[in-house]
Amino acid sequence: MSVLYSVRHAAAFAAVCVAMACGNEARSASPQQAGSPQLPVPAKAEFTVETTTVQLPVELPAQLYVEHDAVVVARSAGTIDSLFAELGDRVSAGERLARMESAEQEIALASAEAAFDNLSRMATRARTLTKSGGSTAADSEQVEFQLRQADIARRKARRDVELTRIVAPFAGVVTSRVARPSRFVAVGDTLYRVTEQEPIFARVRIPESGARRLRVGESATIASPGGESRAARIVHAAPFVDAASGTREIVLRVERGGGELLAGSSVVVRLGSEVRRVTSVPRAAVAAEGYVVVVENGRSTVRTVTLGRDVGNGRVEVLSGLSPGERLARPTR
Repeated sequence: MSVLYSVRHAAAFAAVCVAMACGNEARSASPQQAGSPQLPVPAKAEFTVETTTVQLPVELPAQLYVEHDAVVVARSAGTIDSLFAELGDRVSAGERLARMESAEQEIALASAEAAFDNLSRMATRARTLTKSGGSTAADSEQVEFQLRQADIARRKARRDVELTRIVAPFAGVVTSRVARPSRFVAVGDTLYRVTEQEPIFARVRIPESGARRLRVGESATIASPGGESRAARIVHAAPFVDAASGTREIVLRVERGGGELLAGSSVVVRLGSEVRRVTSVPRAAVAAEGYVVVVENGRSTVRTVTLGRDVGNGRVEVLSGLSPGERLARPTR
């Protein structure tokens, strides 16, 4: 929220307090308006919220994201021995990013492997002797048990060695490197962050009036503040309209192509171009800070609104915050 917005609202609140202190010139708020900032009354209603027929795409702000974006952490305690990836490097799934000192784990693995091999030979001899009657079943079962225990120990030793290898969980780009050579790390310490580059998605909530005809597979356009534009397609759509917000959630996948659209970028999503009815108000009725002054029964209330695009004749689309027929006063400049 801008400083100007805060100053103007503070001025509005001060005016209310002065009016109430000097003869109760401002009326008390109704139950529906309790807690809402009140402006001095009377207020002159100059504008009306109307519905307008347009044939323009819905424009909504969104932020690009990717499904796979993971922090790579240390899976065992120890000292970092070597680094194999740097910030900005492209890596494939399973590619080694770093290695921790593993001499102790490798010695333990060699010991476990030797013990398993020895017990495997003993188990083979015991099975042969049992078949020929040279050994009891109990002796054979004991050797088999020891062999299973040795196998578990061998698998654990292999896992301990594997945990010293820091690898990329999926193909992507190294977007952060915290790991430092010869530095001791504990289990769970952050070492890297890997982010996939594609596919890129955008998620928006479409007002009910413009969401009914949208279907999975329909095309759209993603535009960046720098002027870059990329085609997109609806891949997921909520099967209902959220009653609380009056919107329907839509997920779009950005098509491949040239350019520099990156995950995390702020963009504008343009959807649909069919004839539709929208709620609109004159641009002059909306303050630069994004609020309007609603006049009802002689009382005025400040209300925040979400705007869409210009619909012509000096009017702008209102995505949320107002209903057709409401009356507005000119905001204090």
